Amino acid sequence: MIKGVFSVLPTPFTADGQIDIEGIAKVMDLYLRAGVDGLTAAGVTSETARLNDHERSTLLELIMAHVNQRVPVVVGTSADGLHRCIELTKSAKSLGAAAVMMSPPRMPKLNSDAVLRHYREVASAVDIPIIVQDYPPVSGFTMEPALLAGIAREISLVRGIKLEDPPTPYKIARVLERMEGRPISIYGGLGGMYLIEELMAGAAGAMTGFAIPEILVRVVSLFHQGKQEEAASVFYQTVACMRFEFQEGIGMAIRKEILRRRGAIANATTRPPAARMDKSTLEALDRLLAWFQSQHKEIQWTLD
Repeated sequence: MIKGVFSVLPTPFTADGQIDIEGIAKVMDLYLRAGVDGLTAAGVTSETARLNDHERSTLLELIMAHVNQRVPVVVGTSADGLHRCIELTKSAKSLGAAAVMMSPPRMPKLNSDAVLRHYREVASAVDIPIIVQDYPPVSGFTMEPALLAGIAREISLVRGIKLEDPPTPYKIARVLERMEGRPISIYGGLGGMYLIEELMAGAAGAMTGFAIPEILVRVVSLFHQGKQEEAASVFYQTVACMRFEFQEGIGMAIRKEILRRRGAIANATTRPPAARMDKSTLEALDRLLAWFQSQHKEIQWTLD
């Protein structure tokens, strides 16, 4: 059972769009210093879809070598084809991944039977814990609570669900009701915007790349210590940062700009066709971060 905060790693790029090797290590150092319980590589917000196979392999090798088993690493292995998904999953296992995360494959007229069969086939081919990613914008398919619970009950290797289909707290509770006593770890995503409500509904933690992971770690730690009111207070005081960062279409650019300001990456470059921030968004970010830093001096802002 994996629980706590797993930070989804971005892929830093140089100004000319190449993978920033030094930046990858610094981002990991920032998240690890924040006290996260694990890392997630090759996720949706890692811009994995914009990497070629060589870049993807190089990136994962660098990540696993730098982490060096200090924390578990979950590797995204979503693919449209079953054989490709199995291939990526085998590769992740060989690199030392603690688990893999995958969405249902994108295909015309996808249905519940096909989704269940996909996870069943992967589990039959590779012996590694699986986290089911429920994120309809990526898969094009909405998994109902009964399907998610059914997959987890039938397939013993399915140990977790990353649930990103709002309203997430409501859906988490419905999935857990259908688990019939079988343990399952459910993680919220969506930048952490609904973290406290997800924890209240039974989530084990969060799996997101939010650029100020110290907040997530604090909220989850307090909640698991039984200090729910204090956890809620921290969340309510900082959720504006999560909301601003997780803006559809431009969120990755904002996240990278925050990481740049924290000294983790040299450039906030995203690969096309990703959106870039305009002047008004940058000005709004300036105001938000100035307020945050004035209110949270306990957080070491840069790596220096």
